[in-house]
Amino acid sequence: MELRQLRTFEAVVAHRTVTEAAGVLGLAPSSVSEQIRTLERSVGVDLFERSPRGMRPTPAGERMLIWARRLLEQAEQARREVAAEQPVVRIGALETIAVTHVPGVLARLAERRSDLRVEVRSDGARDRLLGAVARGELDAALILDTDGELGELGFEVPAVPMDFIDLEPVRLALVAAPGHPLDGIGRLTRSDLRGHRLLVNVPACSIWLAGERLLGADVERVRAGGTAVMAGWARQGLGVALLPEFAVAGELAAGSLVRLPLDVPGLTLRLVWRAGREADRGVRDMLYAAGV
Repeated sequence: MELRQLRTFEAVVAHRTVTEAAGVLGLAPSSVSEQIRTLERSVGVDLFERSPRGMRPTPAGERMLIWARRLLEQAEQARREVAAEQPVVRIGALETIAVTHVPGVLARLAERRSDLRVEVRSDGARDRLLGAVARGELDAALILDTDGELGELGFEVPAVPMDFIDLEPVRLALVAAPGHPLDGIGRLTRSDLRGHRLLVNVPACSIWLAGERLLGADVERVRAGGTAVMAGWARQGLGVALLPEFAVAGELAAGSLVRLPLDVPGLTLRLVWRAGREADRGVRDMLYAAGV
């Protein structure tokens, strides 16, 4: 059993096909297939169920995945320590969360580990962040979801097993410019928004998905951009926007935006990492710094 075989095995689990794993690893598909066969011979059991739709780990493959991650992480830790490299924690966060929540996480990390170097990747697309966590490019990511199963909001979850912990509820607010036709009407229902425009970002956005669950197809969508753009357009009367309350709290307090009285289910701020890596130093420090 060799480390390169374990890396190849992990890539096939993540990407479900030899061809895709080969592309990620920069290897020929025949080399990937041979490494998997050699690994299976070395442990004496089949690690994958093979079908026209791809390769799925057998129960033995699931157990091997836990050990593969553990051994690869230990090997990487040994390399860093021998090379006397400064330890690194790699955090991903949705752009809005990177502005509001990540600074506190960084401060707590610095308190706990002054020797730690932290790399932060902010992105407007949750799927790219989850993909980076699944591939091991990030130790963990902060995303928005419901308080149910991972992906219950309506997004695709990576094939690699993921774990998560919910950190805090995130209230959403449907906002508009003062004097908007819906301002001051009293309690609104979904049907009251028919004929009005909802400012949105992109379909992969958690707030877009929350709007789909809340309003369905009853409201016209107008593609605006990120949170700041949606809030800015709403201030100018170009439509209503469903946004995290923390992102527009100042504008609501100042009166440049008003909250429309529609019952809006909230979301949850969620820390996500690859299953089985809770003992890894980077994930462990992230859990601490996130206040868990």
